[in-house]
Amino acid sequence: MARSGAAMVAGRRAVLAGAVTSAMSTLPRQGKAAQPGVPEAFDPPRPLPAFAFTDAHGREHGVADFRGQVLMINLWATWCPPCVAEMPTLDRLQAMLAGIGVRVLALSQDRGGAPVVARFYEQTGVRHLGIWLDPRGAAARTLGARGLPTTLVVTRDGREAMRLVGEAEWDAPEMVRLIRTIAGRPAPETTRRS
Repeated sequence: MARSGAAMVAGRRAVLAGAVTSAMSTLPRQGKAAQPGVPEAFDPPRPLPAFAFTDAHGREHGVADFRGQVLMINLWATWCPPCVAEMPTLDRLQAMLAGIGVRVLALSQDRGGAPVVARFYEQTGVRHLGIWLDPRGAAARTLGARGLPTTLVVTRDGREAMRLVGEAEWDAPEMVRLIRTIAGRPAPETTRRS
């Protein structure tokens, strides 16, 4: 019997919730190769190597330009199906958490540059992400990315707290909670009425 779309999404989110819970309970996993789809956390957060990337206008930037913000550095490309699948979730996460100083830097590996990314954003309805470029893959190499997508979560002081290789549902409640915790702004507790 075929499952409905909503049931499939709910099932994927349940699997993701289990993976996040499992991964976070066995941390730190420093020194081990990251497993696709399972977050690898670093406690304490580890230093990032220096690297540069550009904005849509060709201006060079680095992590230091965003000090004081929690960064989600997502290495992706429009030709990468898992990357394409997760971009709407990153867009929604950016909209949800911008107010607490979380910034998604989706570094496109596309050689076509800003026009390719702008066209992709327009076609897919991505509205909250900026255009950030790494067309020669220099940042990806410096960061030791083993494939796309790869996402690093960087603390407000520029240290890598978490890495996830592979596609994720970044706007799933468990992921939002995890990013909020890294940002030092856990979700408010809800009170139950008796």
